[in-house]
Amino acid sequence: MPLGKRMDFGDAKYAGVEVAWACDIVETLENALTTGFDFVMAPLVHPRFRRPAPTALPRGTFQPPFTRSDLLLGSGQWGGQVVGKISPWIDCDSANAALARDSAAALAQELAWAAHLSLQAVALPPPQQPLNAANYARVLNEVLGGVASMALWLRIPAAAPTLPDDPSDGDAASSSSSAEGAVLVADPWEWWNQIRFLCHHSPRLGVALELGADLPSEANLQRWRGEPLKAVVVPTSAFLTNKRGFPALPKRHQDFLTECFKRGVQVVLSGNPHHTSPEAAQPGGNAVAVAADGAALAAAAANPLRLYWEYLSFLFRKIEAASEQELVEMSYRDYLQSPLQPLQDNLESQTYETFERDGTKYTTYEEAVYRCLLDRVPQEEAESRVTVLMVVGAGRGPLVAASLRASVRARRRIRIYAVEKNPNAVVTLQNRAIADGWEGTVTIVPADMREWDAPEQADVLVSELLGSFGDNELSPECLDGAQRFLKPDGVSIPQAYTSQLQPITSHKLWNDVRAYDDLEHFETAYVVKLFKFCPLAPTQDVFTFEHPNRAHVIDNTRSVKLSFECTPPGGTVCHGFAGYFDAKLYNDVHLSIHPPTHTPNMFSWFPIYFPLREPFYVPQGARMDVAMWRCAGKHKVWYEWAVTAPHGAATPIHNPGGRSYYVGL
Repeated sequence: MPLGKRMDFGDAKYAGVEVAWACDIVETLENALTTGFDFVMAPLVHPRFRRPAPTALPRGTFQPPFTRSDLLLGSGQWGGQVVGKISPWIDCDSANAALARDSAAALAQELAWAAHLSLQAVALPPPQQPLNAANYARVLNEVLGGVASMALWLRIPAAAPTLPDDPSDGDAASSSSSAEGAVLVADPWEWWNQIRFLCHHSPRLGVALELGADLPSEANLQRWRGEPLKAVVVPTSAFLTNKRGFPALPKRHQDFLTECFKRGVQVVLSGNPHHTSPEAAQPGGNAVAVAADGAALAAAAANPLRLYWEYLSFLFRKIEAASEQELVEMSYRDYLQSPLQPLQDNLESQTYETFERDGTKYTTYEEAVYRCLLDRVPQEEAESRVTVLMVVGAGRGPLVAASLRASVRARRRIRIYAVEKNPNAVVTLQNRAIADGWEGTVTIVPADMREWDAPEQADVLVSELLGSFGDNELSPECLDGAQRFLKPDGVSIPQAYTSQLQPITSHKLWNDVRAYDDLEHFETAYVVKLFKFCPLAPTQDVFTFEHPNRAHVIDNTRSVKLSFECTPPGGTVCHGFAGYFDAKLYNDVHLSIHPPTHTPNMFSWFPIYFPLREPFYVPQGARMDVAMWRCAGKHKVWYEWAVTAPHGAATPIHNPGGRSYYVGL
């Protein structure tokens, strides 16, 4: 059954249990399901059954069955309730040629058997030769190229293994190269990363992270946020005993599992039970004791692992309910979308409706207009002076309504021109003018703001042409074209906006772009609600635009060189860049999707993602240099970007001349 029986985090979360080789797989599976688990992680072949490769046997040698029959379970049970385990003795890169040969044959044989059973996933043992697993990866590559849906979970320990001390080798201990090598070998993420690169970032290759009694640093765990983490293996030995005698995880384990649950990661319990049900368990007070009612205690008596399942279920149930905003955003997480082009295209009603649901954005605009009206019109002139306000790009009228509310709050008189080029949105504006009583105050102008001849000059120019990168919906070009009918002392809302950039790792986003299998999509920027990603460095400012722009010659092209100091505690991979913006609407009234200053509860804009054609390895503490350009032609505006450092990671300039992605003027 779904763990915790709640659905407000998207797919229900499931829990499995790792089992040893059992003579009766039917009974083992039934027992696990009765206990509450949804699947078992079971060996495909007896873990100690090392067999020679077929090529090493004399011709005509009889080979008995290497494992049990597939008839023991139905195809639905194999496919939905069993995760296979590859034999742990396999060492495809062993210095022993016979062992390496037999291991490669056994690995291919077991993976072929798993595919025959239609298993959804197979758990692979960690490489026995860390950072020297080329042959292991070669066999996996063959399998990944031949199966359509089966996932491979590479088991990787979360914490670095303890390296043996060798005080006798003083030269080796003092060698910097040896020390660096030791650090790499001791970092399990590096094991995963080498196999991931050797398997060309296959989307079907993921990680089953094995927790221990001790966890690595928080920063080390954060690195896994951008990786394809499919499962977390929790050993029973990691559980403590609480004061009522029930199993409970340490606080850091709880926090990490909670994050995993939120990200759709499955949990697998491993090991023998170390706790038994207290004979006198009174409900109340202790959360686990409450969960362990009479029925649960009876189940625990039949299978002591039930206590651990109850605890995992309790952890999932106690996660704070998803907010309304999170529920709205859930279907957009890590979903690539092409940025809107409202200047070139006429938006549909559904698009307008989606953005109009964001009350935070429009109350913030209302506050900006309110403060501007108070500053421009003294109290003694409130009744006699009318402020002319032009909403350029009025859409279906949310900014018009916000400005009217600001006028009422400020007790200042205004006259509004609602300028909109989309003829379909104009119909809505005309109907709202009648239904909402705007007539006499609001004049609807069906025109492009860059071509309209205004009958008078405006005191205030209001727009919401901002995109996920601030200027990517051509706000600079539009407002520069419209500012000719702004008074010399007129105010633009927004007054300024700045874009920000940061390198990120996101295995999923990069693979989603690669699925298009062409250059064009790697040179396109995407709007995306970032979820399974990890930032590699703090953000840095990129381009800034101010309005009105009183420069004698207006030039909206830009170029910038940024240098990032990468902060992860070990090596990492850069899959591209996340872009944000911070907009100054009026004085200290801001709208922002920049993480340090993000406007609470606002969801109108998601970040923008600039992918790289090839991800590259970033050593711990490395400096990454990035160049970015905002270019303009007669009929289009586009971005170009490239990495120039670290050494050996320089990339081609992406999107030269706007060949793949541009915004039409």
